[in-house]
Amino acid sequence: MPNSSTDRPGSSGRIARIARKTHETDIAVEVNLDGTGAYDVATGIGFLDHMIEQFSRHSLIDITCHITGDLHVDQHHTTEDCAIAIGQCIVAALGDKAGIGRYGMAYSPMDEVLARVALDISGRPWLVWNAAFTQERLGEMDTELFQHWFHSIAQAVGITLHIELLYGENNHHIIEGIFKGFARAMRQAVEIDPRKGGAIPSTKGLLGTGSLKGGSLNG
Repeated sequence: MPNSSTDRPGSSGRIARIARKTHETDIAVEVNLDGTGAYDVATGIGFLDHMIEQFSRHSLIDITCHITGDLHVDQHHTTEDCAIAIGQCIVAALGDKAGIGRYGMAYSPMDEVLARVALDISGRPWLVWNAAFTQERLGEMDTELFQHWFHSIAQAVGITLHIELLYGENNHHIIEGIFKGFARAMRQAVEIDPRKGGAIPSTKGLLGTGSLKGGSLNG
């Protein structure tokens, strides 16, 4: 299991950190859910860096994400473990999820592209992916890995996540629109709603954590 720590809400925000080293990747990640969208990202995959930076900036979640991965093999492990580690930090920083919005939805236009992202931080991980690409790569990144990135973060956080490309042609615009839509939806879902008075947003009184690779992490 990774080493992690969490700061409870307060002047420093809801912050979590994780460090993990395996034979495939060496990862250090920190998130601040109450940030300003500041980022410091280095995965070794330039296009993935660009997308995580977009996620950070438009969600207002501060993200530090440094990964050294086995890119001499392929990009799969780096992409997957990056999403898992960011997801682990998010779920740890959320704690018991008291007072959060829980749900988020965004329509995301990017020139000729329109994407729709809807999500629920439910503790029941699920990904519905209705998007496709006409290129095998963007920059040096395999486009088939974008779906896997979202699958991995949905599993790690425990998100019911629906992603749809409504229309569009340019592959760069498609995935950037999807990441920006995910960011805006996550901003709605993780922000504290003062009207809830700190209540957990479920009639059960409990929201579960995600299903994580190698076990579960309780916030």
